[in-house]
This record gives sequence, C-alpha cells and structure tokens, in this order.
Amino acid sequence: MDKCLRPHHGMCFQFYEGKGYSKDFTDHMGRVIKEMENAPEQKITLTVSTDLVCSNCPNNEENKCNSFGQVKRYDEGVLQACGLEDGESISYENFIKVVKEKVIDTGVRKKICGDCGWNYICSKKEAN
Repeated sequence: MDKCLRPHHGMCFQFYEGKGYSKDFTDHMGRVIKEMENAPEQKITLTVSTDLVCSNCPNNEENKCNSFGQVKRYDEGVLQACGLEDGESISYENFIKVVKEKVIDTGVRKKICGDCGWNYICSKKEAN
C-alpha cells in the first residue's frame, strides 16, 4: 500500500532543517524524510488531506488540519504547477524531482506558499 503525502510536503522536505512546531513534530518529520530518502522508488499517493507527516502536527485535530484552507491551497498549487492530481500514485523520487523542477527551480514556490510561517527558511535557502 502506498504511503499518503500532501503535495506541499514535497516542497517542505527539500528545505527542512529540523525546525518546526515542536520537538515531537520535528523528530517525526525528520524520520519520515529519512525513511522516504532511503527508499526513493517507493510509491506514494498524493493527498489533499492529512498524511503521515500530519500525525504529529499540533494543527492536526482529530485527523483534520485546523489550517485546512491554507494548506489545501498549498497542495493544490503544487499539484497544478506539477501537472499532478489528488490521489495520484508516484514514486517518491519522481515526486521530489518534479516538485524541484516545476515549483522550486521556476520560482513558483513563493507564489504557492509565501505566506507560510516557515517561508523565511525556504527563502534563505533559495537565495544560496
């Protein structure tokens, strides 16, 4: 069975540096990223809903994101920019590659999620 991943997490993973909402969240996200990177051929299912990262997020209330409107917009922006669809199955490796090529390398990331509280991290890394 494929693991579910929110499309906008394809951007977050590429800029992640161990900062987050809480130690529990950051430890969990770090483990998820490492697991995905260790099995890049693994299939994931893109979902505009809570995913394996969200399980340790303080914004996850009874398996629903309390920032749903904002993160849904991020997810839909990534899907549109990448030509992907909600529910689509893709290898983790190909997903990360297409997000880098179609969102990050083109400068679209800031248009998609420039209002995110963690934007300062991504913007700093993009500038380098």
